[in-house]
Amino acid sequence: MDELVFKQFKVAKDFFIRNVEAISTEVASVQPDGFNNTIHWHIGHVLTFTEQLMFGFPEKTIYLPINYVELFGNGTKPADWKGKVPSLEELISQLKDQSIRLQQIPSEQLKETLQKPFMGFEIFGELAGLAVLHESNHLGHIQAMKRVVEYESVKQ
Repeated sequence: MDELVFKQFKVAKDFFIRNVEAISTEVASVQPDGFNNTIHWHIGHVLTFTEQLMFGFPEKTIYLPINYVELFGNGTKPADWKGKVPSLEELISQLKDQSIRLQQIPSEQLKETLQKPFMGFEIFGELAGLAVLHESNHLGHIQAMKRVVEYESVKQ
């Protein structure tokens, strides 16, 4: 079970990173009609959400700047960004680092009972599945947005 969880994490994270590395900064910064955010936001959101879920960010980890919650947390949007916003390259580098740290989570920790259930999950390892699902969902948004932005730029 533990090995499977880590393998899913690695496969999902590697696939996500490969996809976002292929997106230009220009495309990532466009908010197409009908979408609430940009690709840039989605990348930062996936990074931040996984850090919160798996590492207790910002209370229990120091790997990401504290302002990521204000930039990329639920309900945030680029129109409200203030202060320093990390570049795509910085976010991708942090995703790669996070992937390594996820693989280093002790297998015993995956069996630990959560202090309080989260979205119906009671075991820490179950959160890993939620993180993979969340990341895959946002990758779908990213891929759709990329197609729309690229189509619109060709049309003009």
